[in-house]
Amino acid sequence: MNQIKKVLLLGSGALKIGEAGEFDYSGTQAIKALKEEGKEVILVNPNVATIQTSEGLADKIYLLPVTADFVSRVIAKERPDGIMLSFGGQSALNCGIDLYRKNILKKYKVTILGTPIQAILDTEDRKLFSDKLHELGLKTAHGKTVTTLYEAVAFAKKIGYPVMLRTGFALGGTGSGILKNERELKKVVTRALSVFPQIIIEECLYGWKEVEYEVVRDCDDNCVTVCNMENFDPTGIHTGESIVVAPSQTLNDHEYYSLREISIRTIKSLKIIGECNIQFALHPKTGDYRIIEVNARLSRSSALASKATGYPLAYIAAKLSLGKRLWELPNTITAKTTAFFEPALDYIVVKLPRWDLDKYTHIEVSIGSEMKSVGEVMSIGRSFEEAIQKGARMLNDGYNGVIDVNFGNESKKELLERLKTPSSMRLFTILSALRAGITVDEIYTKTYIDPWFLEKLQNIVVTYNQLQKNKKLEKNLLERAKRQGFSDVQIADLFNTSESAVRTIRKKWNITPKVKRIDTLAGEFPAVTNYMYMTYNAGENDYIPDADEKKIVVVGGGPYAIGTSVEFDWCAVNTIATIKQHGYKGVMINCNPETVSTDYDHSDYLYFEELTVERFLDIMDLEKSPVVLSVGGQIPNNISQKIGQEIKILGPQPKQITRAENRQEFSRLLDRLNIAQPKWARAKTFIEARTLCKNIGYPVLLRPSFVLSGKAMRVIENESALREYMRTIPLDLRDHPILISQFFRHAQECDFDGVAQKGTILVSALCEHVEDAGVHSGDSSMMLPAPTLSAFVKRKVAHVAAEIVKELKITGPFNVQYVIQNEEVYVIECNLRASRSFPFDSKVTGVNFIKLATEILLGTKKKPISIGKLNHFGVKVPQFSFHKLKGADPVPKIEMNSTGEVAALATQVHQAYLTAILATGVKYPTKKGVFISLGGMDNKMRFIDAIKKLVQDGFTLYATLGTALYLKENNLASVKVGKLHEGAEVTAENLLREQKIDFAVVVPEMRSDRISAVRVKKGFTDGYKIRRLAIDLGIPVLTNVASGTFFVDAILNNTLDSLPIKALDEYR
Repeated sequence: MNQIKKVLLLGSGALKIGEAGEFDYSGTQAIKALKEEGKEVILVNPNVATIQTSEGLADKIYLLPVTADFVSRVIAKERPDGIMLSFGGQSALNCGIDLYRKNILKKYKVTILGTPIQAILDTEDRKLFSDKLHELGLKTAHGKTVTTLYEAVAFAKKIGYPVMLRTGFALGGTGSGILKNERELKKVVTRALSVFPQIIIEECLYGWKEVEYEVVRDCDDNCVTVCNMENFDPTGIHTGESIVVAPSQTLNDHEYYSLREISIRTIKSLKIIGECNIQFALHPKTGDYRIIEVNARLSRSSALASKATGYPLAYIAAKLSLGKRLWELPNTITAKTTAFFEPALDYIVVKLPRWDLDKYTHIEVSIGSEMKSVGEVMSIGRSFEEAIQKGARMLNDGYNGVIDVNFGNESKKELLERLKTPSSMRLFTILSALRAGITVDEIYTKTYIDPWFLEKLQNIVVTYNQLQKNKKLEKNLLERAKRQGFSDVQIADLFNTSESAVRTIRKKWNITPKVKRIDTLAGEFPAVTNYMYMTYNAGENDYIPDADEKKIVVVGGGPYAIGTSVEFDWCAVNTIATIKQHGYKGVMINCNPETVSTDYDHSDYLYFEELTVERFLDIMDLEKSPVVLSVGGQIPNNISQKIGQEIKILGPQPKQITRAENRQEFSRLLDRLNIAQPKWARAKTFIEARTLCKNIGYPVLLRPSFVLSGKAMRVIENESALREYMRTIPLDLRDHPILISQFFRHAQECDFDGVAQKGTILVSALCEHVEDAGVHSGDSSMMLPAPTLSAFVKRKVAHVAAEIVKELKITGPFNVQYVIQNEEVYVIECNLRASRSFPFDSKVTGVNFIKLATEILLGTKKKPISIGKLNHFGVKVPQFSFHKLKGADPVPKIEMNSTGEVAALATQVHQAYLTAILATGVKYPTKKGVFISLGGMDNKMRFIDAIKKLVQDGFTLYATLGTALYLKENNLASVKVGKLHEGAEVTAENLLREQKIDFAVVVPEMRSDRISAVRVKKGFTDGYKIRRLAIDLGIPVLTNVASGTFFVDAILNNTLDSLPIKALDEYR
């Protein structure tokens, strides 16, 4: 491989359901490995928030779509010798296959490094995969690849229902599902065949155990299994939706070694080089097996296995792809052994998925073979009970452990019925069932979850009941509870006392957690790294802090969720890097296995731990160091409100944060400074709110204090919607007053990000939103610099920010959000922490905002930085995953829905916008057809100019009756399309299913918030059904007039070939 000098690495693009931050981790590891080998690295990845797209890692960074159209142009320009497809998930793999089939790689003599293309095709094409394994005498699920509905129905009848539908070349189980009868099959297969190149109907294995092995192989056929994992849930539940345990707990030796031997034989026969994941279904009684699939690339499970074992799979895989052998590579944790070994674990790891289904309207809450989770956590303990309880808290979803007291009031009959259908609440339902006296055997018959796991959960219930029964807290019982993962908060609630009181008693009795190291070899060799976790199931510490070391602790962002994503990991990683550059040791606390921040070699000390006040204080008792809480998003910010003054916080102090984030206090601050803000009031009851809403005037915006991503925020149009909102507001928000504020229609919104030192702004960036105010900033497209804001507004925004920063005496990162109407500037909110747009600001301007902020937090005096006039635009666009969320209405609103983001740069703002939009999966229009349904006269009038431009460019318009009549009045011809209930000759359903259009513009008359609260009672609207059908068929849907207009201008003024292919450094 010495002839390989320049390597093209494909990233995975935006975070989306099924393809998240694990690929930032794997790509960053790959870059590190390649640079160590002296290779020039060219990276294509439009995800501006990732660590791997930071300057100083890859030699060239292209913020471009990971598609053959764009990557082929990068290849023509850069002329790489080799390409790596295994580090960017399904997106990179599919792009590589497309490049291969179009002969682009052959044309430019680009070698695929690592796993050969035939092995990739053999694993991605399900028919080839099945045929290949049958040649080896290995078992796969009995199935058939079909291309017509007739074939699907006939084969399903032959093998009998239920059947499993799977799709080839798909991400996160997209399109798959268990079909119980012919009616379900016809509905799902019809949809699947319109979207996917192939589908497979196969026997249903629901109820079998699901087991995974991570396997590594080099070019000399040396092969090891690095980690085996067992799903808590049976097959039929996607592994990304399931709790996963490592190492496996319920397999006997014969089953473990048999599947290990099959794994190695399979991977060797497929000739995979590097790392791969193989998944099995295992019959719980007979031991019979089926190979479900092989992922010939790094995956979500690979990231989990790396963090669970300490074995750097992505780094090793990259080295092997260059021709290295396993025995040549060192084990970096022990520094005495090689990578040619299989890790041994003396602890248990539990992964739990994180869902945010409550943020979506009309969504199906059940879980199955398609992924819906947006993130995950990894918990480490020395018993299953300890690990699962820690994991529940790590989710940051309001749980203090696996027993949720809000689930205790249902009857046995209701609980048994709920157990039949897997849902995101399944774990907590099981605990409620056990508390209600339902037996392990009864639960097993409903869930097929192995009795071993259920008995461990029963142990937790027994201890909980004992705690509940005791009138006085006893030392032996407290020790048992802590070994089973009970938190101080749980125990305090049961004894009607405070968390701090329990902590005091516990420390008095010397009941404290011990620090243990991850060493990959169960203590056989000493570890040279400080990769640690805490447990109550140990007698001594593996690590004692050196009191003479200068350290800074950084708290990470926790699990990826809507509103907390890779942007905050970028901030945390950059903070640690800057701390180390200034001579301090960096200590990271985080619990997310998908992140770069939880890579043990990025910080000097890594605590893979829960982000609770209890565990934070446990760690600070040992470390006794200053801490940074302002770079990891809302979770660490909230911790700052609950800790004492004995801990030194670098950056915003708790009182400052309260003044900014408590809506009432902040509003008073603005009034005192004579800064304009929307009219507001606060209320705790419906009666109060009703009066105040009338005084302010509908529509109004309702929002609680201390929230991230707009949780529980709603635009309310009338009294009935207000009544519904107050009834359904989440329990955990009822202790805080609801803020009612004036809502502006058709106003502009902008974000002002900055870094300040002692009340003076040192650097700032002003981002203008494409969408109108009323769409959450995380769901809005952002433009930097702001292209349409007047000079007056820009000056006013900057002046107001300076006044707020001065008043709050801010030191560190901050963000101020504004709404602008008729040149009047109103302040919405101020956040005393890094915002999710900090990576975007930094990469567009060339100034690393977080590095500067960290240096200021460390006490370095800095002068203001003038960014000056930029000769280019950066545009950041949200990535939605509505296609993975059946039933969800794809209308962005005040509460955040997007799962990720992409960005692009260009000298023209529409070029940057279009490039970014294409990076979200939207196809450039070629059919010259557009479907339009605009609710309300206001939307029709605002969009008419864009429609005229489409007609002038030769687009055929398809419009619903009301929209068609309005177009006719404006002398615009269109094909009339009946709504779903109208039974016209041409219906919206027919039009969409026949794939005659490039995109659809379906804008609701009323805000979706009102629809969700009121009109859903009368049944789904036609607009909702049309939007949902378009999403299900893979057709882009525009639901906002402002962004729709911007999109039309972008496509009409640019062709694919006109979009620039320039690396990030070419804009400097």
